[in-house]
Amino acid sequence: MAKFKIPKIPSTTSKSIRFPNDVIEQVEEAIRGQECTFTAFVVEAVRVALENLKEDGEQDKSE
Repeated sequence: MAKFKIPKIPSTTSKSIRFPNDVIEQVEEAIRGQECTFTAFVVEAVRVALENLKEDGEQDKSE
């Protein structure tokens, strides 16, 4: 399983998405004092989630 790391700012394409306020507050707390934007944090979280799903799918096939 990949370990989540707070990423540096990558080049991005704008997408609009709604988040629950409590999730926004938690992300903002996690990145406070870091060289990371809200968007970069969310992108890295999605990348890790996708990798986890891929790994889970590979495990399911081998069982």
